[in-house]
Amino acid sequence: MPASPYAARLSTIPVERREVEAAGGATSYWVYGPEQAATTIIAVHGFRGEHHGLEPVVAFLPDVRVISPDLPGFGETPPLPGKEHDLGSYAGWLTEFARAVAPGAVILGHSFGSIVASAAVAGGLETPRLILINPIGAPALAGPKGVMTRLAVMYYALGARLPERIGTALLRNGLIVRVMSVTMAKTSDPVLRRFIHDQHDTYFSRFADRDVLHDAFVTSVSHDVRAFAPVIEVPTLLVAAQRDDITPIEDERRLAAMFPDAELVEIADVGHLIHYETPAEAAGAIRRFLRLPVSHRV
Repeated sequence: MPASPYAARLSTIPVERREVEAAGGATSYWVYGPEQAATTIIAVHGFRGEHHGLEPVVAFLPDVRVISPDLPGFGETPPLPGKEHDLGSYAGWLTEFARAVAPGAVILGHSFGSIVASAAVAGGLETPRLILINPIGAPALAGPKGVMTRLAVMYYALGARLPERIGTALLRNGLIVRVMSVTMAKTSDPVLRRFIHDQHDTYFSRFADRDVLHDAFVTSVSHDVRAFAPVIEVPTLLVAAQRDDITPIEDERRLAAMFPDAELVEIADVGHLIHYETPAEAAGAIRRFLRLPVSHRV
């Protein structure tokens, strides 16, 4: 396994795996940083990911308590019992999870997590501030990679309709995962590219079953943050990439204007993988937004 460029920093941060009941099922989550930290962030990962994906950002927030769950149906969290995994279910789950483990925490969502976090906050989840990294700020089918998104719709639909063993194998196909990874990575650093591809190879297929995956995919392409922005009154930070193929930066600028109180930070020369390619810049924006002192830890 390629070494993480962020391993040295991350190794100095304490981490503990825990479980809690939320929305009728068990949720696995990880607590990073000092237990008595002044600031707690609940971080929600993106589609097909799990908590490991946000660890590079955590590595640059050593004095912050970061609580990072696996979304229901992904990683080590089983599917929600008896429920369709639509946006209402995910937002309701996040609301219950946050109230159970850290009421009043700052809420952070990356990519698909930005939709879930925004829907939950708009629906009544109390938080002093909201942070969205690579927010989905426009319909996926209308983006610069709209053709690729339509192919993805066909891919996930085929995976759901084929016989279960064949469909699941298609959805976990390593070549398709690698094509996705290569498409999204913008860095030219070979070490960082190897790390990104290994992360996707290792964690991108840790979904519970094809039904959960299909539900989550349909949810991810059927919603975006625009529907919730006007009613989110808490201060909101958007950390957006100038080369994002999923939501162009022009749409992110329009999205920021829809919030009553929002700040947009743009990061150059990166796409939809801010959390892997430029986590230091993302963490710096978070520190400024939360008015945290600069960390001097190596």
